Amino acid sequence: MKELRHLDKYFKKYGFKLLIGIIITIIARIFQLVMPSFVKKSIEVVENYVASQITEPQARDLLLEYILIIVGAALLSGFFTFLMRQTIINVSRYIEYDLKNEVFDHYQLLSLNFYKKNRTGDLMNRISEDVGQVRLYTGPAIMYGIQTLTLFVCLIPLMFIKAPTIAFYSLLPLPILSVLIYQISKIIHKRSTKVQEYLSTLSTFAQETFSGVSVIKAYSLEPQINNEVIILANEGKEKSMDLAKVNAWFFPLMILLIGISNIFVIYVGGKQYINGEISSIGTIAEFILYVNMLTWPVAVVGWLTSIVQRAEASQKRINEFLKEQPEIRNEVLEDTPIKGTIEFRNVTFTYDDTNITALNDISFIINEGETVAIIGKTGSGKSTILDLIARLYDTSSGEILIDNVPVQRLNLHSLRESIGAVPQDAFLFSDTIKNNIKFGKESATENEILEVAKKAAVHENIMGFSKKYDTILGERGITLSGGQKQRVSIARALLKDPRIYLFDDCLSAVDTETEEEILHNLKQASHLRTTLIVSHRVSSAKNADKIIVLEDGKVLQEGTHNELIEINGYYKELYINQLSGKEI
Repeated sequence: MKELRHLDKYFKKYGFKLLIGIIITIIARIFQLVMPSFVKKSIEVVENYVASQITEPQARDLLLEYILIIVGAALLSGFFTFLMRQTIINVSRYIEYDLKNEVFDHYQLLSLNFYKKNRTGDLMNRISEDVGQVRLYTGPAIMYGIQTLTLFVCLIPLMFIKAPTIAFYSLLPLPILSVLIYQISKIIHKRSTKVQEYLSTLSTFAQETFSGVSVIKAYSLEPQINNEVIILANEGKEKSMDLAKVNAWFFPLMILLIGISNIFVIYVGGKQYINGEISSIGTIAEFILYVNMLTWPVAVVGWLTSIVQRAEASQKRINEFLKEQPEIRNEVLEDTPIKGTIEFRNVTFTYDDTNITALNDISFIINEGETVAIIGKTGSGKSTILDLIARLYDTSSGEILIDNVPVQRLNLHSLRESIGAVPQDAFLFSDTIKNNIKFGKESATENEILEVAKKAAVHENIMGFSKKYDTILGERGITLSGGQKQRVSIARALLKDPRIYLFDDCLSAVDTETEEEILHNLKQASHLRTTLIVSHRVSSAKNADKIIVLEDGKVLQEGTHNELIEINGYYKELYINQLSGKEI
C-alpha cells in the first residue's frame, strides 16, 4: 500500500464528496436489508390465511401493504445506489483526470535524456492503462468495500439473532468462496501484469511501425513486419488466453458456492420447520435472500484484493516516472527579459547516453542583433550549440551567458519564449497548416499567418491545396514534402517574432533558388534579432556577420565570409568545392 499513499492528496481534495458517497452507500444497503424481512412477513400472511387465522380482506390488505413496502424499499435502494455511483465513481474519474494531468505535466518537465532512455509506447501505457487500473482502486474498490463492510456489520448479526443455526450453515461456504476468489485473484494479478507489459510492447511496436511506414514500404519490408506482428499477436493471444482461463473460474465458483449455501438453508431450515424450531417457511425464504445478498460482497473481498494489488503495481510504475527529477530546472521564478547577446566560455558538453563529447572547450561571443552561421562536418557539434542555447541540456563544464547572465540564472520560460527554433527534422502536428503555423502564437491573425508564409516561400504551395490553409496534415506532417515541412516550420518561427532565431540546417531540403529567396526574407525579418544559422552550405552562411567553423567539437575557424575565403582551410575548401558542384 506504500505506493498508493501518493493518492492521499486526491482523497483529501475530494474528501467531502467521498464522505457523502459513503453515507449514501450505507443508506442504500440499509433499504436493501428491509426487503427480506417483509418477504418473510408476506409468506406468513399467506400461511395465516391458509390456516384460517385471518380473513381474506385482512390478508389482501396486509399483502398489499408489504408489497408496497418492498417495492418502495427497492426503489429507494435503487435511487440511492444511483446517487452512490454518481458520487464515488465520479470522484474516481476526477482523480483519474487529475492523475493523468499530473503525469503529463511531469512528462513535460523532464529533460531530453529521459525521452532518449524510455520508449514512447511505455510512456503512453503508463498514462492510460496504468492510470486506469489506479482509477478502479479510487472508485469501485471504495464503493464495493463500503457495501461489503455495511452488509457484514448489519446483516450477519441480524441473521444470527433471527436463526443462529441456519445462519451458521448458510455462511459456512462463504469464507471458502472468499479464499478461492482471493487465490484466483492473485493468479489474475500476475497474468494481467504480463498482459499490461505486453500492451506496452505492442504500443511501442505499433507506434514505431506507423511512424516509419514510408521506410517500411521503401525497403519492401511488409512481409517481415507482418511476421513480427504475427509473433506479437500470438504472444498476446497466449497471455490473454492464460488470463481468460483463470477468469473463467470466477463466476462458476461463485454460483456453485451460492447453490451450496442455498441448499444448506433449505435443508437445515426445512428440518427446523418440521421440528417446530422455526415458526414459518418465510424464514427460509428470508435467509435465501440474505445469502444471495451476501454472496457477491464475499466474492468481492477477493476481487478487491486483486484490484488493490493491480493498482499498487500500476501506481508503482507511475511513481517511477513521477520520481524522475528534471535535469533542467527553472531556478528563477520572475520573468527575465532577453535581448540576445550570447557568449560561450570554455564550454564542454558530453552526451550521457552515448558518452560522446560533442563540444570541447569552445568559446565565442555573438552580439545582440548579429547573424552568425555555424559550419562544419556531420557530428562536429553544430546542433548541440543550438540545444545548449535553448537550454535543452546543461553544459558538462564551462558557462553559457545570455546578456552577460548565466543561462541557469534566467527564467527558463522567458528564455525559451524569446527563442524561435527551427530544427533540421521539422516536426508538424496532425492539424491544419494554419494551426501548425500559429502554434507559437495562438492569437495570430490571418494576415500575420499569410505574411510569414510568404516570407518562408511556402504560401504558393499552400494555396495549391484544395483546402489551402485549412488542409489537415498527416502525422508528423507526412502530407507535405520535406522542403514544405521545413518552410512551414520557418513560418512558425517567424510568426513568433522572438529575440533569438535558431535555424538548424532548415533549408537542406529546398532548392538553391528558393533558399536564396528565404535567406533574403530572413535577413529582413531577423533585423536587430540575434540569428544563428547551422548549415553545411556556404550559400546559407556567406551573408552572415560572422561564420564559425567547427570540427570535432572545437572552433576551427572564425570570421566573415570574405576573411575565411582568403585563408587556406576547411571553409575555403568547402567554398571552392561547392562552387564546382562538389561536397567534402
